[in-house]
Amino acid sequence: MRPSVSDIQLPPPYSLVPLREAGDAFAHACAIAADEGAGTLAWVRRYDLAEFAVVLEPEEPLEDARRAIYAGMNALADALAVHAPPSRPITFDWPDTVRVDGVLVGGARLGWPEGARENEIPDWIVFSGMIRTAVIRAGEPGLRPLLGALDELGFVALDAGEIVASFSRHLMAAFHEWSDTGFGSIASRWLDRLPRKGDEHAELAGNGDLLISDTASHGLRERRSLPEALARLSWLDPMTGTPWL
Repeated sequence: MRPSVSDIQLPPPYSLVPLREAGDAFAHACAIAADEGAGTLAWVRRYDLAEFAVVLEPEEPLEDARRAIYAGMNALADALAVHAPPSRPITFDWPDTVRVDGVLVGGARLGWPEGARENEIPDWIVFSGMIRTAVIRAGEPGLRPLLGALDELGFVALDAGEIVASFSRHLMAAFHEWSDTGFGSIASRWLDRLPRKGDEHAELAGNGDLLISDTASHGLRERRSLPEALARLSWLDPMTGTPWL
């Protein structure tokens, strides 16, 4: 079934900002965040990508507010799970890459005001997601077994707009969960989608860093910085501005 793009209806308190097919949701949301405020959701109208960015107004210092990446990733995975075949698990590469059955289909990124200080509350944060729903002019899937799109992986009733609308609802639920039970529940749900390697045990630090330890000894083996990882965007092709293919 050919993926499509339809008009979307967002629940309050979201405010939709539709962009043309050549738009950049992340850059646009960052540019208007200070004026438009929380709930503003920029969305690029194209059928081959579900591309969007939402403005958030955190209540925590930047060093803690970056943990919003995990709530957003959970919401994005939940939105995709509605259409995913049972045999196609949705997993994460830390901290921002989305895979379906091992195939890279997209990811997320986080933005904040230039010059914002780690120990101060930023005026805004932007969470942006991008999922490839269809492949246009690319080689056969067998030539790129770890890179692809949802239409190649058996997703049904694909609609880029509905994925974005579904994300918006799941994001609201994620922040309600965070408010009611604390960040620990968000971290646990995110870690459930992180594949384990050998005897590794993974957990998230209070500031969102990834802690890797040995299962047997529980001794800390490695601490990975969240700010440094978010700066790399390993899922995004800098030449095309879209997920690697």
